[in-house]
Order: sequence, then C-alpha cells, then structure tokens
Amino acid sequence: MTKIIAIANQKGGVGKTTTAVNLAASIAVAEKRVLLVDIDPQSNATSGMGVDHRTVETGSYEVIIGEADINQAIITSEIGFLDLLPSNPRLVGAEVELVSEMGRERILSRAFEKLDREYDYIFIDNPPSLGLLTINSLTAADTVLIPIQCEYYALEGLSQLLKSIRMVQKNLNPDLGIEGVLLTMYDNRLNLSQQVREDVTNFFEEKVFDTIIYRNVRLSEAPSFGKPVILYDAVCAGTEAYMKLAQEVIAHEK
Repeated sequence: MTKIIAIANQKGGVGKTTTAVNLAASIAVAEKRVLLVDIDPQSNATSGMGVDHRTVETGSYEVIIGEADINQAIITSEIGFLDLLPSNPRLVGAEVELVSEMGRERILSRAFEKLDREYDYIFIDNPPSLGLLTINSLTAADTVLIPIQCEYYALEGLSQLLKSIRMVQKNLNPDLGIEGVLLTMYDNRLNLSQQVREDVTNFFEEKVFDTIIYRNVRLSEAPSFGKPVILYDAVCAGTEAYMKLAQEVIAHEK
C-alpha cells in the first residue's frame, strides 16, 4: 500500500524542498521504496537531487498536461530505493493550460494510478502557492506534512492553507489528513524560536512532530552539491534530524 504525502505551505522559505528531498532520502535509506515528485516550477527538489532541470525533457509538466506517461518520466537516483519525477521550468505554464481541462484537480491522482512500479511512499514537493498544482497534490495525497519555520510570522497564512485543506477534504479528497507539522530552522539560542515552538504546539497540539530541524550549515550546503544531506555528510546534525523524522513517519504506519 502506497502512502502519498504532500509537503505543502504556501509561504516560501520554510524548508519545504529541504524536507521533501531529505525525508525522501532518509526513508529510502531505511530500504523503503520512495518516489519524490517535484511539481514546483522552480525545480529545487530536482536540482537538490543532482539533476539539472534545464536538461529535463520529460518531467512532471509533460505528465500533467498529458504529453507523457509517468513511467517514462521517472528517473533513478544515487540512493537505490529512491526515484525522482523531476520538474522543469515549463511547469510554470501548467496551471493556465489546465484551466479548461475537465477534472483538472485529479490529473496527478490519475497519473499515480498508472505507475508500473510499487512504492511504499510518494512525497510531493509543492510550489509556494495554493494554486491548481498544490490542489492536485492535496487531492492525490493521503496526508499533508506542513513545515513551519521558527521565525517571525511563522503562523502567517497558515489559516489559508488549512482552509484549502478543508476545501479539498469537503469536495475532492475526504480522506485527506494531516501527517504532521514540522518545525524547521530552529535556533535554541533564540527566544523567538522557543516562542514559535510554543505557539505552534498550542495551535496544532499532538500533530507537531517530536523531531525539530535545527539550523545546520551542512544541511544548507548540500543542495548546492546536488545531494541529499545524508550523501553529503552522513554524520552531521541535519542528517541525524531527518533520519529521526523518517522514523517518526514510518512509525505512523504502525
């Protein structure tokens, strides 16, 4: 049984792609079969996996607009159990092209039904918006994982995300749940980080992951080398944090 997890927050710079790449890699290292899906036109998850988005001829855009079969677009990664459905900048026009498409909110869901390979997990890295691509992701997903950065205005705009989740639950995907809320960019030297942690815990209660992603230089450097942090520095604090998060996500299934 495949678990599909959308990683979403319409606020940019919250660690969404960092979480998508490193959580997918960490679960794959635990020998779970994982597909990482990049539906962000910025293609950061694609480049974070070492793929130059400018060279991607068949990716999530071609799948979404019906030009390619999803199985033709998937590529393998350095990590044996991890595959990637890459993105390219052409994806920026997808929402406009799909406006008149019947059942446009379910295109990604229908694509997943055509997968030849079996996966334990599919992680979807979403754009920092609540447009049609993110709605497709939420419609296809079993759960949504929400990264929140421990900085000013951390909770700003979350009400709109939760409203969108409720809308999808009501009209498109009644079984959509919240996988959890992940605190990112935490700095325990700052009172602000501690305050945000308290605010988020008070708001989301038991939905907040025990794992916290602390600010970590190696974690920040890894994308520029096109590697998940576990391949860039297997013993750094960032790797340890995402391995702990992977254990939490896997434990949810039990």
